[in-house]
Amino acid sequence: MIEVKDLHKTFGTVKAVDGVSFRARDGEITGLLGPNGAGKTTTLRMLYTLMAPDQGQVLVDNIDAAVDPLSVRRQLGVLPDARGLYKRLTARENIDYFARLHGLPEALLKTRREALIQTLEMADIADRRTEGFSQGQRVKTAIARALIHDPRNVILDEPTNGLDVMATRALRQFMLQLKNEGRCVLFSSHIMQEVAALCDRIVVIAHGRVVADESPQALREQTGENNLEDAFVKIIGSDEGLAA
Repeated sequence: MIEVKDLHKTFGTVKAVDGVSFRARDGEITGLLGPNGAGKTTTLRMLYTLMAPDQGQVLVDNIDAAVDPLSVRRQLGVLPDARGLYKRLTARENIDYFARLHGLPEALLKTRREALIQTLEMADIADRRTEGFSQGQRVKTAIARALIHDPRNVILDEPTNGLDVMATRALRQFMLQLKNEGRCVLFSSHIMQEVAALCDRIVVIAHGRVVADESPQALREQTGENNLEDAFVKIIGSDEGLAA
């Protein structure tokens, strides 16, 4: 489980995150939504210890990220907004490199790597250099790299951005598989159809604050809207940034 308590982050005079609190629970998919500039990516970066909050607390499986960031990283699998693959390495080598950073024994590394390659249908690209990969191939490699150490908590920042229809469908099914395995899945997206289909709970951020934290159905009922996109627009009070 990921628990966020009163997070704050300021850049100069700009309050990017202004008191964000929420929980992402095990065995659920939690969606993090908001217009551009709302503070979503800054919040996610503080969750996976890339950035330290000015104030507040991040707990991952009850481990305080400020006290023991290394243990928190071991509990997390992260697909960041920048996929960050090493272009001169093959997909398999990218996965192996991160496995060794996590200290996996070679036998376990091989077993997990081959299982992920099979699950993500990467056999045809596993031994190709990642330079020149399509967006879908890059995302698959980055996800396999993020999950090689078998984390119980998974953070995905706009995972289907730029994917074609078939790759998007496959990734959505994979996210449901992670949920069914009892993992905590937290992801951000601008695609309302995706959010409605996947999320057990939705956290909406606007102007650096949480303005809603409910199930998709509860958000519809709260706003009186049948369509989740209309509910989202009503909650944030503006349709600016929605199409980005």
